[in-house]
Amino acid sequence: MAKVYYPEAAAMVPASSPHPPNTQYRVSIGLETWGGENHRVVKVQMVYDGKIADRRPPSYPVGNDDYMRVTEVIRKIISRNS
Repeated sequence: MAKVYYPEAAAMVPASSPHPPNTQYRVSIGLETWGGENHRVVKVQMVYDGKIADRRPPSYPVGNDDYMRVTEVIRKIISRNS
């Protein structure tokens, strides 16, 4: 598969239970190619034992603060890289 995403800045956010141990959310901002053109995007990816799960969208368990912590990191990353 051709590379279509070029991160410029990233941060890791630990995931809470019931995610397995060593699970994180990778929050990044960068350029992603859509239809031959590059667009700046924010991307959230799941990371299991240090490996990005490319085809697995992020899941935020209800009843903990994962979603709020991830959105706070998104806000910070955007403000630093705008």
